[in-house]
Amino acid sequence: MATVGVAPGLSRKLKKVLESRTDSPDLLASLNTLSTFYTENTPQARRNLRSTIEKRCLSINHDFLRASDSAQQALDCVEEEVNALADCCDRIAKALNSCSATTGDIINTTERLRQELEITTQRQEIASCFLRDYQLSNEEINALREEELNENFFKALSHVQEIHANCKILLRTHHQRAGLELMDMMAVYQEGAYERLCRWVQAECRRLGDSDNPEVGELLKTAVRCLKERPVLFNYCAEEVANMRHNALFRRFLSALTRGGPGELPRPIEVHAHDPLRYVGDMLGWLHQALASERELVLVLLDPDAAVDTEPIAQRSSNISESDNGKTESDLKFVLDRIFEGVCRPFKVRVEQVLQSQPNLIIAYKLSNTLEFYCYTISDLLGRETSLCNTLWLLKDAAQKTFFDILKSRGEKLLRYPPLVAVDLSPPQALREGVSVLLEIIETHDSMMVPASGKKQPFDPVISALLDPIIQMCEQAAEAHKSKGVSHSSRRSRASTESGQMSKTSFDAILSNSSSTLSSQDSETPSKIFLINCLSAIQQPLLGHEVASEYAKNLGSMIDNHMNILVEKEVDAILRRCGLSKKMPYFRNSFNKEAVQAPLAEMEDTSPASLSECLKSFFGLILGSESSLPEFEQMQVPKLRADACLQVAKLLAEAYQLIYSAIMDPKNGYPDPKSLARHPPHQIQTILGF
Repeated sequence: MATVGVAPGLSRKLKKVLESRTDSPDLLASLNTLSTFYTENTPQARRNLRSTIEKRCLSINHDFLRASDSAQQALDCVEEEVNALADCCDRIAKALNSCSATTGDIINTTERLRQELEITTQRQEIASCFLRDYQLSNEEINALREEELNENFFKALSHVQEIHANCKILLRTHHQRAGLELMDMMAVYQEGAYERLCRWVQAECRRLGDSDNPEVGELLKTAVRCLKERPVLFNYCAEEVANMRHNALFRRFLSALTRGGPGELPRPIEVHAHDPLRYVGDMLGWLHQALASERELVLVLLDPDAAVDTEPIAQRSSNISESDNGKTESDLKFVLDRIFEGVCRPFKVRVEQVLQSQPNLIIAYKLSNTLEFYCYTISDLLGRETSLCNTLWLLKDAAQKTFFDILKSRGEKLLRYPPLVAVDLSPPQALREGVSVLLEIIETHDSMMVPASGKKQPFDPVISALLDPIIQMCEQAAEAHKSKGVSHSSRRSRASTESGQMSKTSFDAILSNSSSTLSSQDSETPSKIFLINCLSAIQQPLLGHEVASEYAKNLGSMIDNHMNILVEKEVDAILRRCGLSKKMPYFRNSFNKEAVQAPLAEMEDTSPASLSECLKSFFGLILGSESSLPEFEQMQVPKLRADACLQVAKLLAEAYQLIYSAIMDPKNGYPDPKSLARHPPHQIQTILGF
């Protein structure tokens, strides 16, 4: 069957219809609108679809025209009014053009006058600035010359100084003549104002002298601050302040001494004249308090810009410049020195009277410490080279001299009348009293106040001045006790004996002393024990005090020295009783390779028979009763007593060791050494207890 072809035009239309999308929003909206007026789907309706749509569009346009008719009429009215307004503007422009042509001269004249007004105003401002910077007003001139001194005076004076400074700038321009005339005029005003200000400040300073506790007003501070620009006038005022406060302080000091405060509270200082420490302390405390208040007053006057404090003068350099600090410090020292110059003499006289009244030792030491503390404290506030500080240092030296004079007289009295040695060899009462006084002085020294700029004085001179005479007294008493048991023969001084003993070892000292003539052992031993007891009684209380540690150490050395001598004497006495003392040099030389001698067995003093008797006696003493060896019962310190016994035992053991070694040495020729020295050294050591 043959295929029927489709016309190309129809084919394109069909293809277009098939390709079109039926779900697009525009197509759907069009169909929805079409459905509102296309109600019947008939062939006739389909043929008339175009005309129906066109009629629908025409109806919509007619509705729009009817709705916009009123707006069109309103726009027509607006157009008519705009045209009328344009006509009015044209008429106004024509009127303005005609007025501008007629008023041009007036406008030019007004502009010229405006420019002239600006120039005149500028000139007026320049003239006002010149008068302000280079002239004084009538009110300011009146304040400088006639009115009472008040704030207006200082404002006017400050203005004068500003004008004077401005004139210096004017001199650097071509207006030098005007600058010189104005400077001369301001100089006259300035000098007159400063002279008036100086007289007023001097009058105010005189009024300060009439009050015990003056108050410095702000006006006076401002006046002093201004006067610092004139050093000569400032110095006049400083001298006036010094003189007025000098007299006021002198009256106050005498009143505090004799009358006391209002209603006798506080009471007069001289009421306590019977108590030297409180009397001097109250005077020093009053002076220190007065110095603080006077320093505050003077510092406010001389340096109103500085903060009022109690800093030492030497430490204030960090607050202000170096030059200003030096000037202020110098002025402050001068004024305060002048103020306190008057109280130096009455204070010095009273302290000297206290020192001449012979206070006891403790009071004298406390007075010296109190004066030394205030010396440093007041020197920090006032300066070292001032009258009051010089007086204090002199009195401190005098108090110290009084203290050492009392110590000296006390020591001379002890040496003049040394006490007798007690039966039990105990320290004398004078020694115990001296140590008690020293302990009280040490307690005072430890509790004394020390200023920040000072330090405690060395305490060794005090200990030496107090204890050295006591030790010498004990040595004299020991020497007198020893002389009772010896005959009148030539004796070497104890100092040379001690120095000779200290130059050797303990064992060599025995050997070297065995051939010398000695004093009686019975009198030597008690003297040494007495000295050891005395030195121990002094040393023991000092051990817990740091200031006396060096002296206690020296006392320990002296005790050890006396102990060594005592032990050596006792050992020598034991060897002498056994007959071995004279034989010890032979035993010692037997071990000396340089010494040339015969064998010990062939010598008479060290023959076996002689040595056998001596060793029997030695063994008898060692192995005998407890009273055979010294026990130093009268030595009051148990530790020293035990040490002395132990040292005696050690030296005896060393002596026997030497003898035993010499006997056992074959070169000495002893035929039967073991029968001669029956006990080896370790047995002797065991018997002696170590």
